[in-house]
Amino acid sequence: MAFDDIYTKGIANGWKVTDSSTLTQDRVIETDVVIIGSGAGGGTTAEILTQAGLNVVILEEGPLKTSASFKDMDEGRAYRELYQEGAGRATGDGAIAILQGRAVGGTTVVNWTASFRTPSHTLKHWADVHDVKGHSPEEMAPWFEKMEKRLNIAPWSMPPNENNTVLQTGAQKLGWEWHVIPRNVNGCWNSGYCGMGCPANAKQSMLVSTIPAALAGGATLLHKLHVARLLITGGKVTGVEAMALDTDARKPTGIKVSVKAKHYILSAGAINSPALLLRSKAPDPHERLGKRTCIHPVVLSMAHMPQPTNPFYGAPQSIASDFFQWKDGATGPIGYKLEVPPMYPGIASGIFGTFGNTLMDEMAKLPNTNAMLALMRDGFVEDSQGGVVRISDKGDPILDYDVTDALWNGAKRAYLSMAEAQFAGGASEVKMAHLDSAWVKTWKEAQTQINQLSYKKFRTALFTAHLMGGCTMSEDAKKGVVNSRGRHHQLENLSVFDGSVFPTSIGANPQLSIYGLVAQNATALATELGGKPV
Repeated sequence: MAFDDIYTKGIANGWKVTDSSTLTQDRVIETDVVIIGSGAGGGTTAEILTQAGLNVVILEEGPLKTSASFKDMDEGRAYRELYQEGAGRATGDGAIAILQGRAVGGTTVVNWTASFRTPSHTLKHWADVHDVKGHSPEEMAPWFEKMEKRLNIAPWSMPPNENNTVLQTGAQKLGWEWHVIPRNVNGCWNSGYCGMGCPANAKQSMLVSTIPAALAGGATLLHKLHVARLLITGGKVTGVEAMALDTDARKPTGIKVSVKAKHYILSAGAINSPALLLRSKAPDPHERLGKRTCIHPVVLSMAHMPQPTNPFYGAPQSIASDFFQWKDGATGPIGYKLEVPPMYPGIASGIFGTFGNTLMDEMAKLPNTNAMLALMRDGFVEDSQGGVVRISDKGDPILDYDVTDALWNGAKRAYLSMAEAQFAGGASEVKMAHLDSAWVKTWKEAQTQINQLSYKKFRTALFTAHLMGGCTMSEDAKKGVVNSRGRHHQLENLSVFDGSVFPTSIGANPQLSIYGLVAQNATALATELGGKPV
């Protein structure tokens, strides 16, 4: 079977792509716009600004990996090559695991394709509480539609796999709202290994959509390049200092790359963007930088089913429920979205939280296992202000995140909801992803156990794959790092175009929210910079 490597063809036809590990001498680049990061924000921006006729340079710390790299669909290879810190990234205390991409295309290369518009409740909350302008549901609708068309986002048309069917069946029996998840795919094989990189170029990630379009339009891409800091003088960014990395994209080679631009765009994500500004000693008169970093804290419940679920095959996420998301409004007890994750062998072995013969027995039952997750909506209430990004003495990013009583209450309620849905969906036994949880065979037993669990870090398994905030937007400079258009309040030629500008979490998988917001703001910026209409 042929695996179409569009980059080999593109580079042969003149695309300007540099593997920085191959550089043998320092380099200085001058351009109209430099974009730091190539994920949902950076990729969308690159296409729009290139279409406007601007000279664009994209800098990416991770490697360029293509469909030919993904044909093995190997979990270990994917974590090593495509994820931050080899999929070992975690909060500063190690209590919350963080899955975040690190490659050309960013997390869009490895996410599970769920694509939701920003909920209206969230957009209205931003306007009412955080002084955000221009991003009402009505104002955002055409931008979401534009990016849905661009990336082929539509509700999944095939039947859900057996893993997702458990949630669908359970919600139907309980009378809960449920819906089919929109996915950004075209020609999907329905293999289920989206988290390893798509070997068919079906997932419409930035790797196969906007970045190739930008390169075809004349943009320049440098990958395996670590941006150390921005140079700042007199209220303006005057340059970027970066270091080439080795062939594994891990260690500096000693070669330096300097970039000077008219405008600078930060799209490195909600941990790396504020960390870069902190390393650069960017002005922060109101101490907002790195604050309000929201993560959709995730808790999980597992179930054994009488029928095979094969949770490693089929579209990873195709069914979701918002029944508990907005029941108490935006500022009531923390709401959560129910979804179903895939259970690949490697990641599953960590989720079970066991070892030895017990782990072997649980892994043997993986083909009949279902997992359910709850995305808790953080950042909306006083007792849930998100985490704080800081930097180590070496300048490395660290996220500190306190799990408050409001979040623990949400976790307990989420456990109850997931267990109820799994038993309604036909589970023979259910267990929480919690060190003190045991397999139980009835919904009544599950209620008793969940109410008695100790809700503490390191006892409760906590995860996130959604990073938001840290460079939050607000028209009020005392509340945000950037304004509603992503323009830095103190640095006139710096924009932040990624999920770090969200004032709260959004209550849904964030990629389409980033696409829509960035498309709107990048289009406005293109006009401001003298580009032609897009």
